[in-house]
Amino acid sequence: MPVGGQAWDSDPFHLTERDGRLYGRGSADMKGFIALALALVPEALARPLRTPLHLALSFDEEVGCLGAPLLVRALPEGAARPRLVIIGEPTEMRVANAHKSCHVFRTRIGGHEAHASTPERGVSAIMAAAGFIGEIGRLAAAHRARARPQSAFDPPYTSFNVGRIDGGTAFNIVAGQCELDWEFRTLPEDDPEALQRQIEDFVAGDLRAAHPAATVATETLAMVPALVPDPGSPAERLACRLAGANATTTVAFVSDAGHFQGAGIPTVICGPGSINQAHQPNEYIALDQLAAGQAFLDRLLDWACRGED
Repeated sequence: MPVGGQAWDSDPFHLTERDGRLYGRGSADMKGFIALALALVPEALARPLRTPLHLALSFDEEVGCLGAPLLVRALPEGAARPRLVIIGEPTEMRVANAHKSCHVFRTRIGGHEAHASTPERGVSAIMAAAGFIGEIGRLAAAHRARARPQSAFDPPYTSFNVGRIDGGTAFNIVAGQCELDWEFRTLPEDDPEALQRQIEDFVAGDLRAAHPAATVATETLAMVPALVPDPGSPAERLACRLAGANATTTVAFVSDAGHFQGAGIPTVICGPGSINQAHQPNEYIALDQLAAGQAFLDRLLDWACRGED
């Protein structure tokens, strides 16, 4: 993730240790776990594994988990196929068996420029975009009102966000174009396709009625499937055993986990560090979290050598 505009107390791209913490961009999310896993490789190669261990590194996870689907499609079938997956995202070494889906879109709205003194001669793409954003806001409010506290998610509802908007030329010109990036993150039980249809119906109905000359085109930038709870799965049982946990949790962020689960491979998330430090200035991972992660992986290696179910 970029560091522009962030006030760091040390070089974000040079690992710095102080006060029981390691500071650096990505230290929590998730270079700490990657370093632990890579450090385990020499010992894993030297020991007689009865169950194989695979280390998979994907690309562009932060911008939509773009690499994982390619990796999943390349996995072998049969006996060589992984039996389970543990994603090392920062959970403070708690075992997470669920996260929301994430759907990211870019909507381009076209209008017609005119002088601001005669706005009726133009078509304002920004005004049309305001109506579009208003509908996203109404959907967000409706889902917030139907919160499901029993879901264990925080927040316990499908959420929406408009993260970027750009449009227009000058204050005295009716805007001829506007572009916005937006997303929604669904609870596992909500239907993302139904949400997309609601937006499409709004564009074809109310927005078209209010701005008949505007053009609206939406493209999907990313789609990350939800990780759905699978109580008692082989991945959950093993991760809880290695972590010494008797309960699971959920996470608010998305990960590659849903792609592996969608391919029929039991998957959970468990790794050192806190997501609260991720993407922040002075991102860090605590040394005691690294120690806990190391102990988890040491136990994983022992398990693989024993060849237990």
